[in-house]
Amino acid sequence: MFSIHRKALAACMMSAIGAFIIGAAHADEGAPAASAAAHAQGQGVYPPWQHGANNDSPARGLSFTEPDADNLADFHGDPIHPSLVLYVGGNYFFAMAPLVQAFEARYPQYKGHVYWETIPPGLLVKQIENGGTVTVGNMTWTVPADVYLAGLKAVQKQIDTGLLQAPAQPYVTNTLTIMVRAGNPAHITGLADLGRPEVRLAMPNPEFEGIARQIKASLEHAGGDALFNDVYGTKVADGSTVLTHIHHRQTPLWIMQGKAQAGVTWQSEAMFQEQAGHPISHVDIPAADNTTAIYAGAVTAHAPHAEAARRWLGFIRSPAGLAIFERYGFKPYQAKAG
Repeated sequence: MFSIHRKALAACMMSAIGAFIIGAAHADEGAPAASAAAHAQGQGVYPPWQHGANNDSPARGLSFTEPDADNLADFHGDPIHPSLVLYVGGNYFFAMAPLVQAFEARYPQYKGHVYWETIPPGLLVKQIENGGTVTVGNMTWTVPADVYLAGLKAVQKQIDTGLLQAPAQPYVTNTLTIMVRAGNPAHITGLADLGRPEVRLAMPNPEFEGIARQIKASLEHAGGDALFNDVYGTKVADGSTVLTHIHHRQTPLWIMQGKAQAGVTWQSEAMFQEQAGHPISHVDIPAADNTTAIYAGAVTAHAPHAEAARRWLGFIRSPAGLAIFERYGFKPYQAKAG
């Protein structure tokens, strides 16, 4: 756990998991005109970005989703009649719909009955500890997990605590990048520029977002303790670094709104935003300063659908599953010899 100015942290954190009500009225005066225009159009800025595709339920009933007010972007499918429940660290939320569709093509008996969540791994652990119960806004529901998917160390930790069953099964790797607005108007060239006082940052919260550990290592490698303390200390205290609650949603959103100029994310997330045609780009981090994450999964200790869970873990490590990950720059996990 990192030591961060608590008052600044409290001011920066959002109050609820599903809170995406981020109005342009609070955007910085220097926000590009394109950002204001995108906000006026509404649909172009607010998540979800799958246009209804990232939902496994064929019978949806009343459609009541207002992207800038009522929105459950990280909860997918039918929680009442699931045959497989996936708790997925949100770093590849964009890959989940094609993965589920391919999985259902292989196992048609699960079609329309896969439920998944894509909130940060630390929050998913809290949900497991609470029996699968979660509250978003005024709605509370309970869906116990069958599979937990996060970083390899996070998965192994929960195996050690007894929340998950061994073994941890790794499947892909990912590296970091610096997400910026298209055209890079802040002229970010590398990690050292994130310490500049005038650069507004959206950075993952180390309280519960596992990516922050890799970011810490990369910042310290590029600029020592001084750079890390600037980004996560001084700039948090003065408000030029805002800590995200769900970085894979908020970082690109805030950059598009002009609230932030840059933020460190997984390179796959920047690649997805670019493929989706959003005004997002990225700045590569040299291999010498970059950090590689290994993603893994495991069956939960009391999985209601254990057979389906094992099938899912087998599928995402299959050529068909890995091919979907590779669309977004993930690389298949290769165990080190010896």
